[in-house]
Amino acid sequence: MASEVTPPSSSRERRSHLTKRKTEGSSGASVLSGTAMLSRLLREHQAKQSERKELQERRRREAIAAATCLTEALVDHLNVGVAQAYVNQRKLDHEVKTLQIQAAQFAKQTGQWISMVENFNQALKEIGDVENWARSIEMDMRTIATALEYVYKGQLQPSTS
Repeated sequence: MASEVTPPSSSRERRSHLTKRKTEGSSGASVLSGTAMLSRLLREHQAKQSERKELQERRRREAIAAATCLTEALVDHLNVGVAQAYVNQRKLDHEVKTLQIQAAQFAKQTGQWISMVENFNQALKEIGDVENWARSIEMDMRTIATALEYVYKGQLQPSTS
């Protein structure tokens, strides 16, 4: 029956195998119980490995879920700021358009005021020119009146003498 058992491949396994054979003696029952024990140990080891893998996989999934939640929370938090910035930008664009329209209206109105002031100044100049012309005419009329008065007085004096 010992020939039915496959020899171990590593030196450690060979030593363990030889030690078992020495302690077991030549009885086949001990070899079978040793094999059963090894099988049981192997199954336990595989079960523990499987449990560890499942635990590791569960923890990996939990870590991925937590990272996803964190990422979503961060993105949501950033999106709030981005959305607020977008709303503010839209308001600013609207205010800029309104300001441009008002500035254009003010420039047009200012141009009209400047034109009115220039027309008023021109009218004042014309009034000043008319006033000067009127003074000139008045002076000419006084000169003529004085001359006529002088002539009239001159005509009156010879007849009285």
